[in-house]
Amino acid sequence: MCGIVGYVGPRPCVDLIVGGLRRLEYRGYDSAGVAAVGPGGLDIRRSKGKLQNLVERLKLEPVAGSTGIGHTRWATHGRPSDENAHPHRSGGVAVVHNGIIENHLDLKAALQARGHVFTSETDTEIFAHLIADELEGPAKGDLRAAVRAALGQVRGTYAIAVVSDRSPRTIVAAKNASPLVVGYGEGESFLASDVPAILEHTRMVNYLEEGELAVLTPEGIAIEDASGRPVTRPARRIEWSAVAAEKDGHKHFMHKEIFEQPRAVTDTIRGRVSLEEGDVILDGMDLDPDWVKGIDRVVVVACGTSWHAGLSGRLMIEQLARLPVDVELASEFRHRDPVVGPRTFVLAISQSGETADTLAAVKEAKKRGAHAFAICNVLGSAIPRECEGTLYTHAGPEIGVASTKAFTTQLAALFLLAVRLGRMRGTLSAAAAREQLEALVRIPAQMEHVLRQEPTVLPVARRCVVARDVLFLGRGSQFPVALEGALKLKEISYIHAEGYAAGEMKHGPIALIDENLPVVVLAVKEPSYEKTLGNVEEVRARGGQVIAVVAEGDTHAASLATMALVVPQSPPLLAPLLTILPLQFLAYHVADLKGTDVDQPRNLAKSVTVE
Repeated sequence: MCGIVGYVGPRPCVDLIVGGLRRLEYRGYDSAGVAAVGPGGLDIRRSKGKLQNLVERLKLEPVAGSTGIGHTRWATHGRPSDENAHPHRSGGVAVVHNGIIENHLDLKAALQARGHVFTSETDTEIFAHLIADELEGPAKGDLRAAVRAALGQVRGTYAIAVVSDRSPRTIVAAKNASPLVVGYGEGESFLASDVPAILEHTRMVNYLEEGELAVLTPEGIAIEDASGRPVTRPARRIEWSAVAAEKDGHKHFMHKEIFEQPRAVTDTIRGRVSLEEGDVILDGMDLDPDWVKGIDRVVVVACGTSWHAGLSGRLMIEQLARLPVDVELASEFRHRDPVVGPRTFVLAISQSGETADTLAAVKEAKKRGAHAFAICNVLGSAIPRECEGTLYTHAGPEIGVASTKAFTTQLAALFLLAVRLGRMRGTLSAAAAREQLEALVRIPAQMEHVLRQEPTVLPVARRCVVARDVLFLGRGSQFPVALEGALKLKEISYIHAEGYAAGEMKHGPIALIDENLPVVVLAVKEPSYEKTLGNVEEVRARGGQVIAVVAEGDTHAASLATMALVVPQSPPLLAPLLTILPLQFLAYHVADLKGTDVDQPRNLAKSVTVE
């Protein structure tokens, strides 16, 4: 959510910053702006809407300078507008900010009482006024000290970057619960909320930890902890290429990322599966065998697509490790006095590792004595740093806001974890584990087979594009897939879609079924297969349009459907890795036919870093 880019060095900063913001467009935003300190002092340009609007304004009203900050905003406080866009300023101070100031009303009232005049509806503007006050007072022109003092008055979450015309060769940045990374160059320094923004210019980076503050100058970067003590931490080299974030000939990033899933799943399981021993190596998640044997339950905390992955993971862990699993919406978890303790395995799932609700849930669980672990895609992000161990997926950068390869790699990681827990707890023999893992190893090739069937989805998409509503039904391992398929369709096509447990159809949704309602039924072979076919018959009897996802060779299920999409046969626990693919294609092609913004759907952000 939102994007921050900063630069200080010998080069003109504005084009560099705008280029970095372009690489962060996938995070979702509704306005953009830049601030630069140059020969004429501090200058700011802001525009509502897409980044191109800011580019056009900069052509008419150029900004000069070699020290600057930029921002793409997703509205939290205040509607999308030029006035509410970042950067915000007070006097010679400009600030960009991701996060939320919880005590902004009290601070604003106190500042107004001292004569400050606000020009926006945002909480962020408070930072600019607080820092400007400190520069005039106790900080005596020291930008680092002024920012530190201002942060001491704020309660909430933030990643901020600050420039001032009093310190034309300096950026001060700080982080609390929102991501921020600094980059090292020769005679120049970089800042961003995510690595792709600066990867074109440097591969050497440092992720700021909670409470840390960084001072960036052309000569280097000084980091200090919450108490002001210097932090010495070696820079980390980023190995993946900026080319990985390009479309590579695909019309949209989402389309490219759907096709990257076999590779991503292969990378996630590579080096972790030992078929000889019938076991799994969980690098980064060092589990104590005695503690694992004493676990009384697993609690998964996640949001959105990651929550759907957790629902699939519940079946995997319960069946293979014989452990009870609760799957919690992280946004609800910490607000209801959760019952967890030292024998609870808390598993946080997050693509970005920065999801604010999930991070808060982890902290709450730890406070109550639980042991917390993570499944995540981003090395060094906030949630892994908060956890005792992390099983990293290897999806690579995911640019499309609607998650695809993050979901399937999370499923693969959850399956690996389930097998490992089963082996450690003695509920899964080496031979049984080997059979499960052999099926997992076959999945990427089966995924490739499904992807080659993309043309078969187009007629289904043309039928669904005119629908007002679409119902998705599934049982057992396919119920989470129904939820995820519905989420994908509503996210990018803006068609109302609902995922339902097929057995619950008679308890409400059946009232919606008529000849105008497409009903997507996941009818692959699993324990409730016959009952699912009964649901298909009920839809047919009411004139509904049945779109069935069926296993290869299942001519009976296909014959009951108006249209059928075929996937290879696989064990029920692994089938979601295959059945989700035609649903991703369906959402993509419906959205493409409608002409919506597939990669950056309205109102959505890639990484939700505020609660």
